[in-house]
Amino acid sequence: MSGDPAKFVVKAKNRGFEGLDQDKEGAWQGPFCFIQAADCQYGMIDDWEEKASQGWEREIQLTRDAIAAANRMEPKPKFFVMCGDLVNAFPGEAKREEQERSFLEEFAKIDPSIPLVCVCGNHDLGNTPTRDTVQDFRDKFGDDYFSFWAGGVRFLVLNSQYYEDPSLVMELKKKQDTWLDKELAAAQSSGCKHLVVIQHIPWFLKDGEEEDDYFNINRDVRIPMLDKLHKAGVQYIFCGHYHRNAGGDYKGMQLIVTSALGCPLGEAKSGLRVVKVTEEAITHQYYAVKDIPHKVEL
Repeated sequence: MSGDPAKFVVKAKNRGFEGLDQDKEGAWQGPFCFIQAADCQYGMIDDWEEKASQGWEREIQLTRDAIAAANRMEPKPKFFVMCGDLVNAFPGEAKREEQERSFLEEFAKIDPSIPLVCVCGNHDLGNTPTRDTVQDFRDKFGDDYFSFWAGGVRFLVLNSQYYEDPSLVMELKKKQDTWLDKELAAAQSSGCKHLVVIQHIPWFLKDGEEEDDYFNINRDVRIPMLDKLHKAGVQYIFCGHYHRNAGGDYKGMQLIVTSALGCPLGEAKSGLRVVKVTEEAITHQYYAVKDIPHKVEL
């Protein structure tokens, strides 16, 4: 199956997601599954290995295998979310546009019945994002923060760079803050079965009280935000960024950190997480690409 970047349709717009709205997906329809992947990060494997000639053929093959598995999965996943760092090159760096084109070509191969949800990461916007890098992401991949419904469950997608370093985009950060407050208030009376947050950088890796680290959000921002999300009824937070599997619990709220579809840095092999949703709970399991199941028992 050939991919065509022109076939990639931006669906995350106007702070919602086309086809995953309350009218179509707001009611509970029974158990379902979705796929959460992170950090396909085209170009990182060769960069990490300091190859003289750097490409991203291995990331492309991993993507193809993952998409083939998603397309044949039974039942079909409700959606496939890529939790940030779509490419390795930062904004303005060489090969950035080539890597983005490859991403769009490969992810255009997902079955049209499986919506692709793109979350922005630090490599997508830059470690210190600007208005221009945010707008570039929006133009190519969709809104940098938005909400959607799937099977009676409410999902809030956040731009975690606004919590990591908003120094050049304070106005945009404030807009997300205002939007989030409204979304959290509305969710409490929406009747959703679960309230789920999705973002790139995790608030923490193992413990909400842990020390600041490159891979988490600083405590002075982290603790007030975790308390806000918990108070609003958020039950699960799915993240990437760490290139390893991790996670923990904060006042009963689960935070799940998923390793890389591209270049893993821990013991887990390149892979993704299959998430199962029932009325009572959300459960999940990480699979190496070669082990992704054909059939998911709900």
